[in-house]
Amino acid sequence: MKIIKTSILALFFLLPFVVADLRVNFYTATCPRAESIIRQLVQKRFATDSSITGALLRMHFHDCFVRGCDASILIDSTKNKSSEKSAGPNLTVRGYELIDEIKKNLEAACPSTVSCADIVTLATRDSVVLAGGPNYAAPTGRRDGLVSNPDDVNLPGPSFSVSQALRSFTAKGMTLNDMVTLLGAHTVGFAHCNFFQDRLSNFQGSGSPDPSMDPALVSKLSTLCAASNNPTTFLDQNTSSTFDNQFYNQILFKRGVLQIDQELASDTSTAGIVSGFASNGVRFSQSFASAMLKMGSLHVLVGNAGEIRKNCRAFNPAKSKN
Repeated sequence: MKIIKTSILALFFLLPFVVADLRVNFYTATCPRAESIIRQLVQKRFATDSSITGALLRMHFHDCFVRGCDASILIDSTKNKSSEKSAGPNLTVRGYELIDEIKKNLEAACPSTVSCADIVTLATRDSVVLAGGPNYAAPTGRRDGLVSNPDDVNLPGPSFSVSQALRSFTAKGMTLNDMVTLLGAHTVGFAHCNFFQDRLSNFQGSGSPDPSMDPALVSKLSTLCAASNNPTTFLDQNTSSTFDNQFYNQILFKRGVLQIDQELASDTSTAGIVSGFASNGVRFSQSFASAMLKMGSLHVLVGNAGEIRKNCRAFNPAKSKN
């Protein structure tokens, strides 16, 4: 029965449609192998590193929630100009080398055609599918941005309350349901100890661990974080490498690693959504696909706006006016 449901779900999200000025199969005429090239390279990476799904989801979110989905997060800082990569929340974002590899292969097949913004979007979708998540048709046609400024990076933090996080989401046109859904990406996520260590011993200056965290998890994470190299742990302590709804079940059992994750289960505005997703994986998958499509269309550049970068890490050289 589960296989039948998954097949129906995949078929539902493969139906073509248009979001804003983006469209499914945008590159059919100009670079027909674009999506298959991206998919093959993501499959190759996933085969040796399944954590790439969480890395790409984080990269995609951190890109779209700043200036829109314009690949501004991919720009390297130079000695004269810092980029979004140098902002605190982005220092532990990873997966850039996979985007570089994909871009190199696409440039060989179809020079100056496929945007870095679309590469991030499609690679993220493909990695979610490989981890067991929903397969949805992702509209393309984004252009790459011309600005990358660390001062623009203002993302909801791991210690935010639900109301604080919601303000960040509603400012982008996202709903409460979208927020709870997208945080469900933590089912394949991971975090460094510095993002949650305050919950383990001196929560909010109390001198004690966060009472909303399962004591067994406190003990486990305290041992892990005693190391000096700021190690990481999975945010879903059950099915860590599988994209499913178990993250919601974990936070119902007080096993949320990040404060914002755990508060989703206790805040009256979100507890019902959490319970619904915890008991119905298909509902979560449907909601996740919809929320990803919505996020992927935030403030996109289309038409002649922006550019198609030849190197995702750098803006194209200015064209001579002579």
